[in-house]
Amino acid sequence: MDNPHLKQACYVSGQWISARSGATFPVTDPASGETIAAVPDCGAEETQAAIIAAERALPGWRALTAEQRSDCLIRLHDLMLGNLTTLAELLVCENGKPRAEAEGEIRYAAGFVRWFAAEGRRIYGETIPASHPDKRLLVTRQPVGVCALITPWNFPCAMLARKLAPALAAGCTVVAKPAEETPLSALALAALCEQAGIPGGVVNVVTSRAPEVVGGVLTASPVVRKLSFTGSTEVGELLMTQCAPTLKRLSLELGGSAPLIVFKDADLKKAVDGAMASKYRNCGQTCVASNRFLIHDSLVERFAAMVTSRSSQLQQGHGLKASTTIGPMISRSARDKVARLVSDAISKGATVWCGGPPTGSGLFVAPTVLTGITGEMDLWREEIFGPVVAIRSFWHEEDAVTLANATPYGLAAYFFTEDLARSWRVSEALDFGMVGVNTGMMSTPQAPFGGVKRSGIGREGSRHGLDEYLELKYTCIAL
Repeated sequence: MDNPHLKQACYVSGQWISARSGATFPVTDPASGETIAAVPDCGAEETQAAIIAAERALPGWRALTAEQRSDCLIRLHDLMLGNLTTLAELLVCENGKPRAEAEGEIRYAAGFVRWFAAEGRRIYGETIPASHPDKRLLVTRQPVGVCALITPWNFPCAMLARKLAPALAAGCTVVAKPAEETPLSALALAALCEQAGIPGGVVNVVTSRAPEVVGGVLTASPVVRKLSFTGSTEVGELLMTQCAPTLKRLSLELGGSAPLIVFKDADLKKAVDGAMASKYRNCGQTCVASNRFLIHDSLVERFAAMVTSRSSQLQQGHGLKASTTIGPMISRSARDKVARLVSDAISKGATVWCGGPPTGSGLFVAPTVLTGITGEMDLWREEIFGPVVAIRSFWHEEDAVTLANATPYGLAAYFFTEDLARSWRVSEALDFGMVGVNTGMMSTPQAPFGGVKRSGIGREGSRHGLDEYLELKYTCIAL
């Protein structure tokens, strides 16, 4: 493909390199099935070289003033927005999402860079009143060190920026491993880091279709002091186990099963708007997508009809087409999972309002609305990760909260009500790390992003996201 940001080499120690073996693997456009690039299939040797490069670059990077590091991030932010169109086109071709969504992701990613460029200037310490007059007690905050960043395919630019920006602002150096489905956005971001004047070795990107090899080296290395991962709970658990022998700091943003509750007093149009925003972004392939719709029994028919009408208007196609509003699934396995879940629900009594199990040979799945969902259906217990609105009814507030909380996951939840008291009561009762009240979109660089239970550890974004890359040091000075 013809794109000025297309890089088909890895970035290590300020150099663009190939795998020592010469091996590559293809990057495929999920909408067309065409191969758009081939990137290095790196292994343990290249990963270790990236770790060494990050270790060597660490003293110089952390020695810079916060203002100097901030200036680098501001330049990176400006480059991202200055190349918005071409970066978005690259993202569309490797990920499949519509152009408007891709451009929104680039802006979102740049927002994290800008936020942490400013937040990095506010890495404050503290003094503690001493119990003895001849002592002074100080607390400072210092960079963790070399960090490993493992990012997913569904937001290949934003998820890297959300980890990279606070790490760099804190004075850390990084080794990033992007998802094998979408490595091009990460390589493009590395090239912009180079243009922004970030020294070689501070940012390193290694691509591989053997994530267990690269991940194994990163988790085993005593040089790597922190690992940040976004992906499935199962892989997160494995990485946590592998990090245990070296006692690394961890940030894990894992799976979700977000409920969306519509109470009897809700503004129904607002609820439908929120449902559409939450469910269909990136074809439902987001960790905070509404997975389980709990609708008051008196509103089920109206809500389903309104969502069906809106869903039927979505236009499937290649993300670069102006008419496209929803793209394909990322892979055959993702498509087949949605087909299995929808078929299982129908076989157990669900009613299809629109869509249904996908047919044909491509990766497109029609927006699907189902009612009559019960707890025995697989899609009620599993993360759908696709464009399916699965509606279950309830009568009482307590029942809705109980059903919403009946999951091992606790990332995001949404509910709609015009009752102020209920807004407070339900938001406090929901066992999730993030709650959207009367909105289906709540992610922003200024707010902490993360979950509880099996949805992960730690927070990204906000001032708390910077703390994930800092260690506290206490100094006692005897006078």
